[in-house]
Amino acid sequence: MIELIPAAPLHSLEQLLGNLERVAPLLDAIPGVVFFIKDAHARYALVNRTLVQRCGFTQKHQLVGRTAEEVFPVRFGPLYTAQDRRVLADGRQLSDQLELHLYYGNQPIWCLTHKIALRDGQGTIIGLAGISRDLQVLQSHPAYQKLAEVDAYIREHFARPITLQELTAIAGLSIAQLERHCKRIFQLTPRQMIHKARLGEASRLLREDLSITDVALRCGYTDHSAFSRQFRSLTGVSPSVYRQSQHGL
Repeated sequence: MIELIPAAPLHSLEQLLGNLERVAPLLDAIPGVVFFIKDAHARYALVNRTLVQRCGFTQKHQLVGRTAEEVFPVRFGPLYTAQDRRVLADGRQLSDQLELHLYYGNQPIWCLTHKIALRDGQGTIIGLAGISRDLQVLQSHPAYQKLAEVDAYIREHFARPITLQELTAIAGLSIAQLERHCKRIFQLTPRQMIHKARLGEASRLLREDLSITDVALRCGYTDHSAFSRQFRSLTGVSPSVYRQSQHGL
């Protein structure tokens, strides 16, 4: 049996990479999942083929040894690297972070990102590991039809406040059941589904000739600054920077 992380204390990043190299073909074969290991300087040390392709490269060695700011467009790369350095600085784990990623060709992809710090036997942070999973819908779940109605309701009414009570009434479920089924079927909480609907529409409207205030209002935000904060938290950039990237400026 191959262990991804050895039972014995981890002495170096190279030790971990040596173990992972043996299962690299499996990491390459996982659809819709970006996987990577970075060193203590936030440089890629191991990547899977999905990440290579989405960054517009053909070979893994083209990413290894480089940071995100050296790989991604200039407006986004530094922000991704800054997130890496926060994990490396204090070991804070990033879990189920809903993000709108912009890969090669400015193609937006919604995903859930996870990052953890890697430590040696003495507890020193020597790197980080991360994955970003594309959001997928589990249509085979018995509660899918009920939750599909919830999703449709959110996408129709996101421009105004939506309460959990409205959503539970549509689904005929308790709040706990609604939360559990949403996570299982959509991989998101109901609140995240609302944010996704609002920010998805915002990303579309930002390609048009509308003021950012108008975009915020159309997407259910009465406060321009609240919209900007939420947009940055899910995309890593401000609405104005996102708009510039879509216009190719």
